[in-house]
Amino acid sequence: MRIFVASDIHGSAVNLERFFSIVDSTLPDHPDTKVVLLGDTYNHGPRNPLPEGYAPMRVAKLLNDAMSFITVIKGNCDSEVDEMISNFPIIGDFHMEWNGRTVFFTHGHKVNPEHPQTGAKAGDVVFYGHYHKPSVTLSDGVHYVCVGSVGIPFDGAPRSYAVLDEDAVTVKSFEGDTLASFSLD
Repeated sequence: MRIFVASDIHGSAVNLERFFSIVDSTLPDHPDTKVVLLGDTYNHGPRNPLPEGYAPMRVAKLLNDAMSFITVIKGNCDSEVDEMISNFPIIGDFHMEWNGRTVFFTHGHKVNPEHPQTGAKAGDVVFYGHYHKPSVTLSDGVHYVCVGSVGIPFDGAPRSYAVLDEDAVTVKSFEGDTLASFSLD
């Protein structure tokens, strides 16, 4: 299985479409691909500018059409009204077992390298967003992967996402550049 992890769409339909085209291009080789979105899905947030292609209802349609292979986590800009236009649940943080380690998925405003994941141990991976700038940090043996932002990257960062494969994590730009990677061996 392969999992694409992205965050912070903030209502940018045009960039969600770009992200889904990247995912779609891998489906012939990886038909069991899943997508986890780490929150801040529709709303641009009061402190953020309107993102390119801001169209929250178009984002809702794209996600509703993809509901068979997506999991969406609630971020700090997501609200109850967002659930009313979604045909899929918007859930809280979750974790899963992955080849002998635990992989955590969270938005990042409460859990990140400065606020460690409860229960994480050396070798585990924590995916988060919220900061709109991709990074990988190793803290007490736990890999913290900030996947960046689909809709509003900060500080000149590229639009980015992460890929969790059986044996590696890779953070990539929409242009295909590898921004960070590490092995899960």
